[in-house]
Amino acid sequence: MKVYIKNKIISWGGGSAVLDENKNEIYKVKGKVFSPTRKKRVCDMQGNVLYTVRNKWFNWFVHSAYVYDANKNKIARVKDKFFNFKPEFFVTGYQDEIKVEGSFLSFTSSIIRNGEVIGTIRRQAFTILDSFELEAKEEDIPFLIALVIAIDNIVDKMRK
Repeated sequence: MKVYIKNKIISWGGGSAVLDENKNEIYKVKGKVFSPTRKKRVCDMQGNVLYTVRNKWFNWFVHSAYVYDANKNKIARVKDKFFNFKPEFFVTGYQDEIKVEGSFLSFTSSIIRNGEVIGTIRRQAFTILDSFELEAKEEDIPFLIALVIAIDNIVDKMRK
């Protein structure tokens, strides 16, 4: 399944729309207006929160973000590495070993779970706002949307 995560042009808190291949909105990403940790909620179309993503408050050398489930339990930490020479991000605290390899700042990254590629993130070129294509199994899509949002938050923080 392919989905497209597109930042909204006008959004108070940095929200995004998640569209299917037919350009129908299937998930919403709602940001908070005044949030120093760039808190965002991944919601279904009924407004139910599936995941919450927020940056770590202070990032000294390792940039990271946290993913919480619908019950506000921290289920994963997404981070880069101190002195990381390969462009990759790691997910710790999750039930499986997950990492994202490939330059998130360029155009293609692979999502690897327990040594097996489970998804691909493609950054859309020639867009004003951040826009991503995510390809994975349908059952993995909601968590992987949260993962993409977490990495995008980290990259935005690193750029500033």
